[in-house]
Amino acid sequence: MQFDTTASSSWKFGHRGRVAVFIDGNNLFHAARFHAIDIDYNKLLRVLLGDGRLLRAFFYTGVDAGAERQQGFLLWMRRNGFRVVQKELKTFYDGTRKANLDVEIAVDMLSLAGRYDTAVLVSGDEDFVYAINAVAYKGCRVEVAGFRSNTAPRLIDVADFFIDLGEISEMIRKDVDQPQDYEMPSFIRSEDMPIPEVLRGHTPEIARQQPKSPGLSDPYSDDDNGDTPNRYVRITD
Repeated sequence: MQFDTTASSSWKFGHRGRVAVFIDGNNLFHAARFHAIDIDYNKLLRVLLGDGRLLRAFFYTGVDAGAERQQGFLLWMRRNGFRVVQKELKTFYDGTRKANLDVEIAVDMLSLAGRYDTAVLVSGDEDFVYAINAVAYKGCRVEVAGFRSNTAPRLIDVADFFIDLGEISEMIRKDVDQPQDYEMPSFIRSEDMPIPEVLRGHTPEIARQQPKSPGLSDPYSDDDNGDTPNRYVRITD
């Protein structure tokens, strides 16, 4: 499938050489659910690759080992070119279940630096600012992909290029008639996600009427406790 990446000036990548893609699965899932977008990961990978040559595409996520449909999703990802890095959910004293893979993402980005020309980090988490700087100091180009309202401004500022997934949602959205016989692993249900303060009172209709996703567990909660700047909606693991 070919995409027209010349329609917008923001998509004039130029030559990007060898590309490594690092997808923060938990973070992307939250942001996509907030924007009511069901992502086709094959389309997403092709768009992020642009004219480059794919070195590796990593997908990081927490999983519930006993959830068969979640395992089905991960198997589908592996069979479609993704290197899945998973960590079993841990149960904390307050009953929440959580798996943080920030360290794994940062280590992989740094370990492979020099083998790729361009790294694409799909996440809005500000915690990756230092890792992006470290990779950039090694001479690699680092791009960040995410929904602008869910991406930390510092992350956008430190990247060489920011890809706003909201602007290209139709290019990465799953076809309506495309069957889905798997379940995204280990994410909080979209209907349980609070409306961010920055959007409260003028939330778009599409965000207020997000479709429910039965069967998804509530493995963790947001620990920011209101410390997030109102300029963006911070999504963390």
